[in-house]
Amino acid sequence: MQNKPEAIVWFDQVDKQDIPLVGGKGANLGEMTRAKIPVPPGFIVTSAAYFDFIENSDLQPKIRALLKGLDVEDSKALSTASQKVKDLIMGTPLPDQLAGQISKAYAQLGGGAVAVRSSATAEDLPEASFAGQQSTYLNQEGWEMVVHAVQKCWASLFEARAIYYRQEQNYDHFKVGIAVPVQRMVQSVTSGVIFTIEPITHDPSKIVIEVIYGLGEGLVSGEINPDLFIVSKDGPTILSRRISFQDRRLVRNSAGSGETANYWQQVPSAKQEQQKLPDEDIIHLAELAVHIEKHYGVPQDIEWAKENGTIYIVQSRPVTAIKEQALEEEAEIKEPSILEGSPASPGLASGTVKILMNPSEIHRVDSGDILVAEMTTPDFVPAMKRAAAIVTNRGGRTSHAAIVSRELGIPCVVGTHEATKVLHDEQVITVDGSHGKIYNGKVTRRIQTASVTSLVRDAIKTKTRVYVNLAQPELADMVAARNVDGVGLLRAEFIISCIGKHPSYMLESGRREEFIQKLYEGIVPFAKAFHPRPVVYRTTDFKTNEYRELEGGDKYELPEENPMIGYRGASRYIRDIESFKMEIEAIKRVRKDFPNLWVMIPFVRTVEELRRTKDILEAEGLRRGPDFKLWMMTEVPANIFLMEKFIDVGIDGISIGSNDLTQLTLGIDRDSEKLQDTFDERNEAVMAALEIAVKTAKRKGITSSICGQAPSVYPELTEKLMEWGITSVSVSPDMIGTTREIIAKAEAKLKV
Repeated sequence: MQNKPEAIVWFDQVDKQDIPLVGGKGANLGEMTRAKIPVPPGFIVTSAAYFDFIENSDLQPKIRALLKGLDVEDSKALSTASQKVKDLIMGTPLPDQLAGQISKAYAQLGGGAVAVRSSATAEDLPEASFAGQQSTYLNQEGWEMVVHAVQKCWASLFEARAIYYRQEQNYDHFKVGIAVPVQRMVQSVTSGVIFTIEPITHDPSKIVIEVIYGLGEGLVSGEINPDLFIVSKDGPTILSRRISFQDRRLVRNSAGSGETANYWQQVPSAKQEQQKLPDEDIIHLAELAVHIEKHYGVPQDIEWAKENGTIYIVQSRPVTAIKEQALEEEAEIKEPSILEGSPASPGLASGTVKILMNPSEIHRVDSGDILVAEMTTPDFVPAMKRAAAIVTNRGGRTSHAAIVSRELGIPCVVGTHEATKVLHDEQVITVDGSHGKIYNGKVTRRIQTASVTSLVRDAIKTKTRVYVNLAQPELADMVAARNVDGVGLLRAEFIISCIGKHPSYMLESGRREEFIQKLYEGIVPFAKAFHPRPVVYRTTDFKTNEYRELEGGDKYELPEENPMIGYRGASRYIRDIESFKMEIEAIKRVRKDFPNLWVMIPFVRTVEELRRTKDILEAEGLRRGPDFKLWMMTEVPANIFLMEKFIDVGIDGISIGSNDLTQLTLGIDRDSEKLQDTFDERNEAVMAALEIAVKTAKRKGITSSICGQAPSVYPELTEKLMEWGITSVSVSPDMIGTTREIIAKAEAKLKV
């Protein structure tokens, strides 16, 4: 570079030594361009231009005054100060000379749509990643829009999250400059991310490549599950692949410009399940990745895109922070949250708030929205399936919202107490389900390795079976593709809630066959997807308040003071035999084609209840045999005290419902926010109950399982269960890999 800093430089004029002038992102783009790596062309408005603007406009003393004495832990004060600084910057005209230089460079680039990106001079450094702290503006078209976007990038240096982060990292606000690369937009047909080191095991011999249809923002936002390739650097050679279903892609509307020009487009049905990039392109990407890593001398996190048959590298940065992260942890965001609750389902998602005061409003939730409610019930499920994340005022990690969110694989924060008051409709927020925090605006966490984690763990083999808890039929095929031994808990309630009508109401209306057929249609996708692996169907365990919410339910259900320990489970079957027979008939029809469907009886209070329920099943033709197993849920303390007598009735296995067992053993409402710290499956009394159940089952020669969250959360509990002789565990889909790994470690330790 020349000695005198320029306001505008081109990518091929700078390299990795020029971070003070063009920032980390700009330096990387220049370095790769000069190394003949295929980077879309562009220019950079340098940090010198930014510093000149701040100094010559006399903004520095004004900004210092606004930030002096600011308590960054005071979210409201931080937000107010940030907005005032940004207003100052945006309200100060750009010098005519600089605006003219930007306009000339844009014309020289060829005009058209460009990406205008922030590049802080302390960004993308190995020792301190500032990634995501400032803004990027895509699809900017026309010199006036480009000039305005450059100024918005400058202002974004004082976003609340950036102010907070700099203060936490002890960076002087005025020693961190900002450059702005302006780069020709790649209208990608496919795009993705490459890690030149396997980010979970830190294996430097492997490359991880993720691929989606459309613009890369669909992957970075977490909205699209990518195809995943593990590639050996030796060759390179593709070691493994996972192809993900994708039915929509983010594309640019050529008729528009600006951020709103991006829209979701349907992927042609013939391509939705296909591999998104041919093997030769995967190998080419791997070769480029090796070249880039060798050039920089350290592992790289690379973003790429393919347009008109050409693969471009749009960004590369050192892989930061992976070695500091624990295996199960995701880095917590260094910025003040606006609301906190209990982490209920992991992950990070941003979207528009939709507050629902009752289930009749579920039509208001569109795909990608954040569903906010007092709490959820089965009636909310259609909206929950569309939501990017869920936030509730009430509930704990075993609440309806938590369970469904984990099954859907979306972030969830429960027990916030005041989400419906603090948040407002159309507000954009970010939900961190891993740490139970909600942030204002869209916040990103750079390292995203969930799909990589799943693939690595899916290669693990264990003797102890890992089953999955499921309820949504549309998820059956996707989850069945995982390294899972079957379904250990298929919940009937969600299927029946979709039918929407009380069983007795259907009987009285002469619609028995309709109910049976709809229940059959809800169960069969699971049995088909997992065949020949077992699918353990838990017969309906609605409580009276839930049944009352179904059409016609208020006629057949009396209000109860405490439905949790009211008229539910086996108690119903022996009293409302005709409704139970409809359920049995649906099961029998599924088993004609898929005999891998088994039955589990929930909430059995007495030995006589189990005996009478079994008699009804046998009278209707469901008898135990080589291809039909009958299990009993173990969730009532009476099951523990009389375990041998229950087993002697004639069952093939037990499955411990650790949530209800803990609740009833400790006398704690499992959804009580105030008692969450006390609700613990590792409590001595609960552990004693678990030991009796598992050891008795082993002694009596039947299988034992557990279908609560405890085995995924507490490795030490899992090890104990295995030591006692448990034969399987059943967990939510998001915990399959984690649990498999915990079990593998325990088996190695116990030499199973």
